[in-house]
Amino acid sequence: MKKLFLMMTAMLAMSATVVAEDHVMAATRSAYRTQDSVPAALSLSLKEAQDYAIKQNRTLKNASLAVQQEYAKRWQTIAAMLPQVDGSYTYSNYCGYSATLSMMGNDVKINMPNVGALGVTATIGINGQGIVGALLNNVAIQMKKIALEKSENELRGSVMSSYVSVLALQSITHLLDSSLANIQNLEQITQNSVNAGAAEQTAADQIRVRVNTLKNNINSQKRNIELATNSLKVLLDVPVETELTLTDSIDAILSPERVLTLLSSNFDIRNNLDYQTVERSAELAKRNVHMAGWAYGPTVALAYNYQNQKYYGEGGMRMTPPNVVQVSVKMPLWSSAKRAAGVVEKKIAYEQAKNTLSEMTDNLSIQYRQLCFDLTNAYETYMNEKDNIEVSKRVFNSATEKFKWGAASNLELTNASNDLINAQSTYVNAMLSLINAQVELEQFLNK
Repeated sequence: MKKLFLMMTAMLAMSATVVAEDHVMAATRSAYRTQDSVPAALSLSLKEAQDYAIKQNRTLKNASLAVQQEYAKRWQTIAAMLPQVDGSYTYSNYCGYSATLSMMGNDVKINMPNVGALGVTATIGINGQGIVGALLNNVAIQMKKIALEKSENELRGSVMSSYVSVLALQSITHLLDSSLANIQNLEQITQNSVNAGAAEQTAADQIRVRVNTLKNNINSQKRNIELATNSLKVLLDVPVETELTLTDSIDAILSPERVLTLLSSNFDIRNNLDYQTVERSAELAKRNVHMAGWAYGPTVALAYNYQNQKYYGEGGMRMTPPNVVQVSVKMPLWSSAKRAAGVVEKKIAYEQAKNTLSEMTDNLSIQYRQLCFDLTNAYETYMNEKDNIEVSKRVFNSATEKFKWGAASNLELTNASNDLINAQSTYVNAMLSLINAQVELEQFLNK
């Protein structure tokens, strides 16, 4: 039996080692698959980019693991109240020792043979705090799920803002490229006039300054595009070398219908994730009061013990009964008001949680109105700036055409160019303000 026991122990150790190595190899292969699965080029709509970011984001993966961790904690709490069974085997070798007992004036030697003892113990213990603890774990799971959903919404909003930033900068760069082509053509015409003696060199030099100004602005916008694209790649968790193509248009994302639909949505405070978090915190505080109260409750335990001894040799005395059943009830009697103080503390914490929930209920109603106002204002500003940039573009093209035929001065052309550059900067800011206001309201409504 000793050899058998040693062999079983060795086999279990070897099995555990093999399983651990398999897990390590599986994790390594999974990591390599994740790295190899990143494509060299990505073509994504806004919805596809958001879904891709959620799938790849490591922070969300940790949040999802935190939910699984809470499930494991709940099972630990429940399992602690279920039957626990332990087995044991003990082998004792007394090395030929014999005990001497004096009986009626005579010494009697009693052999101490080798003995093997097989034991099985089954226990179960139930108390009120364990049951309430399992309910507390349920609330903790709900809070982790809310945190995960909130993180997903925040990531979707960040991807949306970054996505629109790239589209806006690309649109402005395209606009400036067309304006640059027009003014470069005008520069060539003016220089030809100078060469023919029909115009002064000063006029050509002033137009060259406009050309260089537009070139600098275009180069700056291209660097901003690269920066915004890299920021989006960080959110998507793809390498910087990955070629990224955005398939959605600005008008499809910033549509009047989408904004009006969002503004007309009914506000249900129960859908707000911040409210859900505080509500679960209040529920958690309430159940903590119950748990503290169960400190006065009894603990009921049931145990069964089986032990069988095998003597290898002559002699030996069996003193331990093979079957033992125990039932116990433990009741707390006196703790110098420690338990009472614990209950009072939890009640106070519950009152604080209720006050926080009531305060949030009032604040969220006000916040909803403010977010609707911000979105309305941002949308009106965006539409005005969108119209302004179209007007500025027409004015610049008109000034360019008039200057070509001598109907406009160099100052008029310079002012039209400056107005176009300022309009594009204001337009981008208005667009980003609109998308941020839209994202904030969508996250607030949990849309």
